[in-house]
Amino acid sequence: MRRAGSATAERRARYSTTVLFLSVVLTTVGILAAPPCGAQEGIAIPAPVLDTPVRPVATETAVVAGGCFWGVQGVFQHVAGVTNAVSGYAGGEKQTAHYEMVGSGKTGHAEAVEITYEPSRISYGKILQIFFAVAHDPTQLNRQGPDVGTQYRTAVFPRNQDQAAVAKAYIAQLDQARTYKAAIVTRLEPDRPFYRAEDYHQDFLTLNPTYPYIVYNDLPKIANLKRLFSELYRERPVLALQSSRTN
Repeated sequence: MRRAGSATAERRARYSTTVLFLSVVLTTVGILAAPPCGAQEGIAIPAPVLDTPVRPVATETAVVAGGCFWGVQGVFQHVAGVTNAVSGYAGGEKQTAHYEMVGSGKTGHAEAVEITYEPSRISYGKILQIFFAVAHDPTQLNRQGPDVGTQYRTAVFPRNQDQAAVAKAYIAQLDQARTYKAAIVTRLEPDRPFYRAEDYHQDFLTLNPTYPYIVYNDLPKIANLKRLFSELYRERPVLALQSSRTN
């Protein structure tokens, strides 16, 4: 759960309470509420034409941001070939990489997820395809669903020049194909360090599957992953807290 004392946490808690109330009402009258970003999230999109070369390494990392990190982390924890997915912050400085500070929207940080993956099993391009298809809506500027602010921006933080080239080409490819109803606003932010978030944020989706915010905003992402990428979906997630204890 979010710690007390954070204005952002309190807003999200109030939102969850409202969603829970509305869900009960809508269920009672037989109306099913759709996810807030359903039109631009959970859609089939083409794979990238350009992808990174396969390197003779066991693992590589990718860092992306697409709104609240709970859902983005949850998605990639269910992807085969991913060995870890960690919630954290990227875009700002080390001394401001703390949830209460990032929530102000004044640190330059975005809530981000660092994905460790096996390039022999899944490519960087496929990671981006999942990110753009099911993890978030790349057409929303400085927000995702109910969360508003630059800390919820859509961004890719390339770890090297190959990743930067693939991400830039893929965004152009999707825009040219008019994949979405609006232009992609995802920012490319190279050379920005990633800082791990507090432990109480790690594995939040798995540990709190009935939390109203998760039910309404994030569980549909997992369902879309299973539907659109069935060959890569795995039922049992890889958990960040377990990985940190074994390393």
